[in-house]
Amino acid sequence: MTRKFIPDSLIHGSESESEYMPLDGHQLYVKKDSPGRHLSTALRDRMKTDGKRFWAGDNISEYLDETLKTQLIDEATEAFEQVLDTLLIDRENDPNSRGTARRLAKMYYNEIMEGRYEPTPDATAFPNDSADRYEGMLVVRSELRSMCSHHHQPVSGVAYIGIIAAQKLIGLSKYTRIAQWCARRGTLQEELCNDIAREIMKATDTEDVAVYIQATHGCCENRGIMAHSSLTQTTVLKGAFQTDQSTKKEFFDNIKLQQEFAPR
Repeated sequence: MTRKFIPDSLIHGSESESEYMPLDGHQLYVKKDSPGRHLSTALRDRMKTDGKRFWAGDNISEYLDETLKTQLIDEATEAFEQVLDTLLIDRENDPNSRGTARRLAKMYYNEIMEGRYEPTPDATAFPNDSADRYEGMLVVRSELRSMCSHHHQPVSGVAYIGIIAAQKLIGLSKYTRIAQWCARRGTLQEELCNDIAREIMKATDTEDVAVYIQATHGCCENRGIMAHSSLTQTTVLKGAFQTDQSTKKEFFDNIKLQQEFAPR
């Protein structure tokens, strides 16, 4: 299909149409004399010109749709094939390695780093402003799977999310959906704790939020110190959870009760 070339001054500058060719399936163009310049490169350029940060823990869903993600998976498959070739793995004749590159590409985009490429989960809110409104504490236990940004090793653990109810409440499952969305990307546990707290505050319109995470890290278990008994704990306290000792105590007492009910 022939499409009209519409230069983007931020990416193309003043160069002419004859120097560019369209990338299939979308409105981004790349230079004809730039072999190997893929959609991922064009998107990185766009984010750079927009001043959009795209670290391993950042959400970049506004730059993608399903069509683009499918093409990016194809590109990542080619990249993983090169990695396997460089590792001297016979991916053509080894039945266990045949197709591994594509499985890795799909796993990164659709599973372990899905939180980078999908928009914020829709958290349906319910009014909590009647005369008999709930004014107590709510503590939700959420199982998490994440990935260490440094070595791309798995992080496995549990987040305990506490709030003091404000003018609206969200469905109980939404706390876990938000937490898992924050976790499914490259991150550090300290950053993840902050990310979950921030998103829960947005969804619930409350300033009184606490997040406690305990997790094991593959970068400590599978390499380096090989510490199979290590456990990392992080806490973020906002509002009354930070300033009121009785609120803080109630939160951690609730965590102890939950751990007795559902041991990690």
